Amino acid sequence: MPAQLKGFLQQWLICTLAVLVATQIVRGIHCDVWQSLLAATLLLGILNTFVRPLLTMLSLPLVIITLGLFRVIINAVLLLLVSTIVPQFRVESFSSAFWGALVISLVTLLLNTLTGTGDTRIEVRRGKRPPPDKPGGGDGPVIDV
Repeated sequence: MPAQLKGFLQQWLICTLAVLVATQIVRGIHCDVWQSLLAATLLLGILNTFVRPLLTMLSLPLVIITLGLFRVIINAVLLLLVSTIVPQFRVESFSSAFWGALVISLVTLLLNTLTGTGDTRIEVRRGKRPPPDKPGGGDGPVIDV
Protein backbone atom coordinates (compact mmCIF):
# COMPACT_ATOMS: atom_id res chain seq x y z
CA MET A 1 0.00 0.00 0.00
CA PRO A 2 1.45 3.41 -0.92
CA ALA A 3 2.39 5.65 2.00
CA GLN A 4 0.07 8.47 0.92
CA LEU A 5 -2.92 6.13 0.71
CA LYS A 6 -2.07 4.67 4.10
CA GLY A 7 -1.85 8.17 5.63
CA PHE A 8 -5.16 9.17 4.05
CA LEU A 9 -6.90 6.06 5.37
CA GLN A 10 -5.45 6.62 8.87
CA GLN A 11 -6.66 10.22 8.94
CA TRP A 12 -10.09 9.18 7.62
CA LEU A 13 -10.39 6.48 10.29
CA ILE A 14 -9.35 8.93 13.01
CA CYS A 15 -11.85 11.51 11.76
CA THR A 16 -14.57 8.85 11.59
CA LEU A 17 -13.91 7.78 15.18
CA ALA A 18 -13.90 11.42 16.31
CA VAL A 19 -17.24 12.13 14.64
CA LEU A 20 -18.64 8.90 16.11
CA VAL A 21 -17.59 10.05 19.59
CA ALA A 22 -19.21 13.43 18.92
CA THR A 23 -22.49 11.75 17.91
CA GLN A 24 -22.47 9.86 21.20
CA ILE A 25 -21.52 12.79 23.45
CA VAL A 26 -23.11 15.89 21.92
CA ARG A 27 -26.85 16.26 21.93
CA GLY A 28 -28.11 17.40 18.56
CA ILE A 29 -25.70 15.44 16.34
CA HIS A 30 -27.25 12.30 14.92
CA CYS A 31 -26.10 9.68 12.46
CA ASP A 32 -28.66 7.08 11.41
CA VAL A 33 -26.52 4.56 9.51
CA TRP A 34 -22.80 3.90 9.37
CA GLN A 35 -22.67 4.60 5.61
CA SER A 36 -23.75 8.18 6.22
CA LEU A 37 -21.07 8.47 8.92
CA LEU A 38 -18.42 7.38 6.41
CA ALA A 39 -19.78 9.76 3.77
CA ALA A 40 -19.95 12.63 6.26
CA THR A 41 -16.38 12.14 7.45
CA LEU A 42 -15.10 11.84 3.88
CA LEU A 43 -16.86 15.08 2.94
CA LEU A 44 -15.64 16.75 6.14
CA GLY A 45 -12.09 15.75 5.26
CA ILE A 46 -12.44 17.18 1.76
CA LEU A 47 -13.89 20.43 3.11
CA ASN A 48 -11.13 20.64 5.72
CA THR A 49 -8.55 20.23 2.98
CA PHE A 50 -9.91 22.73 0.46
CA VAL A 51 -12.43 25.09 2.11
CA ARG A 52 -11.09 25.55 5.65
CA PRO A 53 -7.80 27.18 4.55
CA LEU A 54 -9.78 29.66 2.45
CA LEU A 55 -12.14 30.45 5.33
CA THR A 56 -9.17 30.80 7.68
CA MET A 57 -7.49 33.28 5.34
CA LEU A 58 -10.70 35.31 4.93
CA SER A 59 -11.20 35.45 8.70
CA LEU A 60 -7.53 35.87 9.61
CA PRO A 61 -8.05 39.00 11.74
CA LEU A 62 -10.62 37.15 13.87
CA VAL A 63 -8.37 34.10 14.10
CA ILE A 64 -5.50 36.30 15.32
CA ILE A 65 -7.62 38.29 17.78
CA THR A 66 -9.09 35.11 19.30
CA LEU A 67 -5.67 33.38 19.33
CA GLY A 68 -6.90 30.69 16.96
CA LEU A 69 -10.13 29.87 18.77
CA PHE A 70 -12.16 31.18 15.82
CA ARG A 71 -11.07 28.05 13.95
CA VAL A 72 -13.53 26.10 16.13
CA ILE A 73 -16.28 28.35 14.70
CA ILE A 74 -15.03 27.58 11.19
CA ASN A 75 -15.08 23.85 11.98
CA ALA A 76 -18.63 24.20 13.32
CA VAL A 77 -19.75 25.90 10.12
CA LEU A 78 -18.18 23.12 8.06
CA LEU A 79 -19.93 20.51 10.24
CA LEU A 80 -23.25 22.27 9.60
CA LEU A 81 -22.49 22.30 5.88
CA VAL A 82 -21.82 18.56 5.93
CA SER A 83 -25.15 17.98 7.67
CA THR A 84 -26.99 19.80 4.90
CA ILE A 85 -25.29 17.75 2.17
CA VAL A 86 -25.21 14.23 3.64
CA PRO A 87 -28.62 12.68 4.25
CA GLN A 88 -29.09 10.81 7.52
CA PHE A 89 -26.36 12.88 9.21
CA ARG A 90 -27.99 15.69 11.14
CA VAL A 91 -26.74 18.59 13.22
CA GLU A 92 -29.71 20.32 14.82
CA SER A 93 -28.27 23.71 15.78
CA PHE A 94 -25.17 25.86 15.70
CA SER A 95 -24.50 25.18 19.38
CA SER A 96 -24.54 21.44 18.67
CA ALA A 97 -22.16 22.04 15.76
CA PHE A 98 -19.87 24.14 17.99
CA TRP A 99 -19.66 21.51 20.73
CA GLY A 100 -19.37 18.77 18.13
CA ALA A 101 -16.47 20.58 16.42
CA LEU A 102 -14.77 20.99 19.79
CA VAL A 103 -15.18 17.29 20.64
CA ILE A 104 -13.99 16.26 17.16
CA SER A 105 -10.92 18.48 17.49
CA LEU A 106 -10.00 17.11 20.91
CA VAL A 107 -10.54 13.46 19.95
CA THR A 108 -8.58 13.96 16.73
CA LEU A 109 -5.74 15.57 18.70
CA LEU A 110 -5.70 12.67 21.15
CA LEU A 111 -5.81 9.97 18.46
CA ASN A 112 -3.18 11.69 16.30
CA THR A 113 -0.92 11.92 19.33
CA LEU A 114 -1.44 8.28 20.27
CA THR A 115 -0.91 6.97 16.73
CA GLY A 116 1.83 9.40 15.72
CA THR A 117 -0.03 10.47 12.58
CA GLY A 118 -0.77 14.00 11.45
CA ASP A 119 1.22 17.11 12.32
CA THR A 120 0.44 17.04 16.03
CA ARG A 121 3.30 16.28 18.36
CA ILE A 122 3.34 16.36 22.14
CA GLU A 123 6.69 15.72 23.74
CA VAL A 124 7.41 15.35 27.44
CA ARG A 125 11.00 15.29 28.61
CA ARG A 126 11.96 14.31 32.11
CA GLY A 127 15.32 14.21 33.80
CA LYS A 128 18.49 16.19 33.55
CA ARG A 129 19.66 18.03 30.49
CA PRO A 130 22.19 16.17 28.38
CA PRO A 131 25.75 17.50 28.64
CA PRO A 132 26.70 20.11 26.03
CA ASP A 133 28.67 18.99 23.01
CA LYS A 134 30.87 22.09 22.90
CA PRO A 135 34.19 22.24 24.71
CA GLY A 136 34.31 24.85 27.43
CA GLY A 137 31.08 23.87 29.13
CA GLY A 138 28.64 25.61 26.78
CA ASP A 139 27.87 28.39 29.25
CA GLY A 140 27.25 30.93 26.50
CA PRO A 141 23.97 32.68 25.77
CA VAL A 142 21.02 30.34 25.29
CA ILE A 143 17.71 31.20 23.71
CA ASP A 144 14.95 28.65 24.31
CA VAL A 145 11.81 29.05 22.29
